[in-house]
Amino acid sequence: MVAVFSPLLTLVLLGALITLSVIDARRFILPARITLPLIAGGVVAAAVLGGTVWLHALGGIVGYSALVLIEKSYERARGRPGLGRGDAKLFAAGGTWCGALALPAILLFSSLAALVFALTLKYVFRKDVTGDSMIAFGPFLAFGIGLVWVLQQTGLSGPAGF
Repeated sequence: MVAVFSPLLTLVLLGALITLSVIDARRFILPARITLPLIAGGVVAAAVLGGTVWLHALGGIVGYSALVLIEKSYERARGRPGLGRGDAKLFAAGGTWCGALALPAILLFSSLAALVFALTLKYVFRKDVTGDSMIAFGPFLAFGIGLVWVLQQTGLSGPAGF
C-alpha cells in the first residue's frame, strides 16, 4: 500500500539529507544533532502517514545494527576504520523513514552511486583512487534514502513497497 504523499515531510527529509551531505562531504562527519532527530522523525512520519510504525522502528534498529556490523568487520579485517558511526545513524534514519524492507534498496542505490563516483574520479578525472582513499559515504546514503523515499511516495517502488 502506498502512503499518502506528504510534501512537507518530503521537504523536511530532503532538507536534512542535503544538509548532512554537505557537512559530510566537507568534514567527514554526520552530526548526531541532525541524525538522531531524523531517526525519531521517521517514526513520527510513519505514524502521520498511516504506515506500519513497528516496521519503521525495526528499520531503524536493523539499519543501525547492520552498518555497525559492517564498520566493525571492516575495522577488524583492515586494522583501521572504514565507516563512521554517523553512517550507521544515517542508515537507521533511512530505515525509520522508509521502513525495514527498504534497507536493501537504500544500501544498493547508495553503494552504486558511490561506485559510479569513485570510477568517475579515477577514469574521467584521472584521480588516484585506491582502497586507502577517503570518500564520505554519507552523501551516497542520503541519495539512496531520498531516492527510495520519493519512489515510495510516488508509488513507483513496486508491490513490496521497498
